[in-house]
Amino acid sequence: MKFILRILVTAIAVAAAVWLVPGIEVAATTETWVCVGVLALFLSLLDVSLKPVLQVLSLPVSVLTLGIFYLVVNTFVLYVASWMANGLFNVGFEIASFGSAFVASIVISIVSSIVGAITGAND
Repeated sequence: MKFILRILVTAIAVAAAVWLVPGIEVAATTETWVCVGVLALFLSLLDVSLKPVLQVLSLPVSVLTLGIFYLVVNTFVLYVASWMANGLFNVGFEIASFGSAFVASIVISIVSSIVGAITGAND
């Protein structure tokens, strides 16, 4: 049940990023909510599996940058989730540039933290 709530929180955060960040778009050929849901599923799965490994591997760089390198890890995870969602389900989620993905990862982190705190998904 907690994982489903986490996916819903991530879906809200991804929708906010699509709405707020220029360069993060959903193709007009797909339904926006389907794209957001599929991407949220893959982001949630990668946050549980791949992201902890990447954080441990990037620990020395993150210590040197006082934790800011974790934003690059989040951006990479967003790229991988986009690649998986587009490759497996052809949802039409498009990232224009690294800058757009970087800002989107910040928006997704902030919104998911706020919504997760409100809903109790972060407990």
